[in-house]
Amino acid sequence: MGFWRDRQVLVTGGGGFIGSHLVEALYGEGARVRVLIRYHSGGRRGFLDDLAREVQAAIDVHAATVEDPFVVRRAVDGCDTVFHLAALIGIPYSYVAPHHYVQTNVVGTVNVLQACLDAGVRRLVHTSTSETYGTAQYTPIDERHPLVGQSPYAATKIGADQLALSYFRSFGLPVTVARPFNTYGPRQSARAVIPALLAQVAAGVSPVRLGSLSPRRDLNEVSDTVRAFLGLGACDGAVGEVVHFGTGQTWSVGEVVEAAGRALGRSIDVVSSDDRIRPQASEVELLCADASKAARLFGFRPQVGLEEGLQRVFHYICAHPDRYRAADYTI
Repeated sequence: MGFWRDRQVLVTGGGGFIGSHLVEALYGEGARVRVLIRYHSGGRRGFLDDLAREVQAAIDVHAATVEDPFVVRRAVDGCDTVFHLAALIGIPYSYVAPHHYVQTNVVGTVNVLQACLDAGVRRLVHTSTSETYGTAQYTPIDERHPLVGQSPYAATKIGADQLALSYFRSFGLPVTVARPFNTYGPRQSARAVIPALLAQVAAGVSPVRLGSLSPRRDLNEVSDTVRAFLGLGACDGAVGEVVHFGTGQTWSVGEVVEAAGRALGRSIDVVSSDDRIRPQASEVELLCADASKAARLFGFRPQVGLEEGLQRVFHYICAHPDRYRAADYTI
């Protein structure tokens, strides 16, 4: 254990896919972890319930929402570092309820920024997304690429990112904008393309139904993304910067299906289903990261190859079939 030992760290959105993995890693590094999760009347705590009992017993969980500035202020108080991951992320739902996305992703981020400024935190790592670029205008995409909101979700994330950077420029808040390219791995929702594919394979569905097979993505296994978050949170040179996490390689959805077939040792038939295709002008066709800044700042190098990562997701789905019902992966 080194940098993170005994530091008080808050993870907003810590009950989610990436957030729960980050909480787990911070605990392993010796941090004192506080988590802000969305309140659920049934007492469920998202993927925190998946963590080992000793981890669950050690973390300090606050159940509320980032849309409440008073709760956010209490959660941030006394923290050395804040990792802000809380957000609405489902692109299809953003077409239906854009106002909800503004409230959570923009207003919620303002609440976190102001609380961190008032509390004098050492570092705030604000989580962005490669969707802020829209379809790549050039590749690989570096941090100077224009921002293009091709969905209401992407537009709210652009707004949140710019607010974060404005707090650095206006008030000196030590914030870094982390921009991971497409992260996948165990615990990811079946509405994302990789678990949607593998859940259908695990259930014996044939042919599997996916959306468009042509979009190309830079795919990062979640353990690599978490390593990048930890490195970024410890890096003084990243203050005031936008920093990419990615592999610099791309795979089309069709190529991911082929890689899954190789990883699992089976043939996979697939059809493109209209109910999973985004509006034409909203579809992002190509995302490929230039992650050289992360490599230069804190030595970031992805370690998990695609086929190994696909195997990890498949094994998780097989161990948790109740979380991957047919109704989930057709949305």
